Amino acid sequence: MKCYKQPKVSLVGAGPGSEDLITIRGLRTLQNADVVLYDALVSKDLLLQIDTAIPKIYVGKRCSQHSFTQDDINMLIVENAFEYGHVVRLKGGDPFVFGRANEEIEYVESFGIPVSVVPGVSSALAVPSGQGIPMTQRGISSSFWVMTATKQDGSFSQDLKFASQSSATMVILMGVRKLKEITTEVSKYRGSMTPMAIVQNGTMSNESCTVTTLGSIHEVLPEIDIVQPGVIVIGEVVANHPSFFEEAIERVLRW
Repeated sequence: MKCYKQPKVSLVGAGPGSEDLITIRGLRTLQNADVVLYDALVSKDLLLQIDTAIPKIYVGKRCSQHSFTQDDINMLIVENAFEYGHVVRLKGGDPFVFGRANEEIEYVESFGIPVSVVPGVSSALAVPSGQGIPMTQRGISSSFWVMTATKQDGSFSQDLKFASQSSATMVILMGVRKLKEITTEVSKYRGSMTPMAIVQNGTMSNESCTVTTLGSIHEVLPEIDIVQPGVIVIGEVVANHPSFFEEAIERVLRW
């Protein structure tokens, strides 16, 4: 006879990629799940930390290839909560950074199901940090601006323009596919020698980092695999990257 449990939902941030960058609370919550719904950027090694008997349902979205719509995901969360009890909705990074967590919480709570949130380490901070790139630096950058490059209709967000006009460090998520267009837009307001970095598969074993300048982006575009997720960082703080000046010297010599 099946033992029914009280339905509840936990939104857990899995961190930026590497399985050991989830928080202690996040891991404990995950290991207490009755069923897990996980996103595309969640480490497969992290899923190995869960009992094999616990159902794990992939609901990821990558490069416009969606296994489920957001409405489908909302319904799956509720259905599984009533069927299994404790649903852990496992999201890459932090649930509230471009994670559509509010939509899921609102839908789940409309059924009277309690929801808790476990914050996660956002890739917007952790990925640049892992490459030695600070978000702020005394005398260079007193703030940083995290944004997605495009809106739902594919057009550029006004935030991209406003951030470009400031002196803030720019951190652009989900923008690798439009890297050329982004740098063209930013170059309207920032100089060609502005340092920038593109970090892909951040914190993972196959992590890569390309450092360049706005004016030299055309030289490195062939090296960038636009299918892979990435974080774009633009600003003077990128000059802290160990290889930035080596790359700059090589460019001068090529000229």
